[in-house]
Amino acid sequence: MSKKRLLALTLAGMMATSVLAGCGGQKTTTPDATNPDASTDQPSADSGAVDYSDITIGSCIYKFDDTFMTNVRNAMTEAAGTLGCKVDLVDSQNKQPEQNNQVDTFITKGVSALAINAVDRTAAGPLVEKAKAESLPIVFLNREPEADVMQSYDKIWYVGAKAEESGTMSGEIIVDYWKAHPEMDRNGDGKLQYIMITGEPGHQDATLRTEYSVKAITDAGIQVEELGNDTAMWDKVKATDLVTSLLAAKGVERVEAILCNNDDMALGAIEALKAAGYNKGDAAMYTPVVGVDATDAALQAMSEGTLLGTVLNDAVNQGTATVNIAAAAAAGQEITKDTIGYEVTDGKYVWIPYVKVTVDNYKDYIK
Repeated sequence: MSKKRLLALTLAGMMATSVLAGCGGQKTTTPDATNPDASTDQPSADSGAVDYSDITIGSCIYKFDDTFMTNVRNAMTEAAGTLGCKVDLVDSQNKQPEQNNQVDTFITKGVSALAINAVDRTAAGPLVEKAKAESLPIVFLNREPEADVMQSYDKIWYVGAKAEESGTMSGEIIVDYWKAHPEMDRNGDGKLQYIMITGEPGHQDATLRTEYSVKAITDAGIQVEELGNDTAMWDKVKATDLVTSLLAAKGVERVEAILCNNDDMALGAIEALKAAGYNKGDAAMYTPVVGVDATDAALQAMSEGTLLGTVLNDAVNQGTATVNIAAAAAAGQEITKDTIGYEVTDGKYVWIPYVKVTVDNYKDYIK
């Protein structure tokens, strides 16, 4: 197991001291946060009283070329291998009709459970109805269905993180830098002039990360002025083009910070800044940029000093919890911490905590 995964498990604080009942009640020791290389006993496919080998989980991912969801997919594959079940992952290509058809295909093929990263969270209802008609367990991940949909079926669960936490942490990273570096206030007006680059409109993560990152800054007593706010749809190339235009329109020297809803867009913003002569090693020409996800590329940018900070969106535990729930539910087990290894809220929700990643701890997450 990688050091990064051990740290994620530690910091999440969600892993139970007894592992899946379907793995024979074998015990595992939670890694020590001060010793990330400590070993643990992991559940194995052949150690349990419940045989998962006949279980197939059909999983639709909104699009495969999303960096964060690629990490989730990898975690799902690894978790399925650990349990001895199968996971069939398909790319919905960011098209809801395509995803609807894929769910129909999975049902026709006779999968044991569904795991859905919805293209459109507001379109989850029909997918739930399809699962309900076949009495199939369905687990949504990363994109939370609306509350009434979550209450419409007794075999539905959600795995994700509370986006307001990541927004708050992003804002706090900016606050700490502002307080430690008075020169960040380039024009000396006592206000933070910033650009906000957002994800998909209507996505709860984009909405809440945007709101709570600014709230964390103003709650710290810092006045703000928004110079620009637009969507780059989670995409690095789109963010590069967007920020390039905003820097030209607003004046690169006026922009004192760039807040981005994810790391890919933060890296795109950095490319735009570099093209304008900033964030290339000269402390006098540095604009702080923050993102969310703690992707490998973002951590590399932090090591180079071009990205100020990010927030770990724990792909490993999101993917693992999703598979654990789907497999346990398909096997007829009750979904509890004892059977899936994670705390379950209101019988339906597994929340994976975010972790603030700064210059002080980013090396802990580099593979």
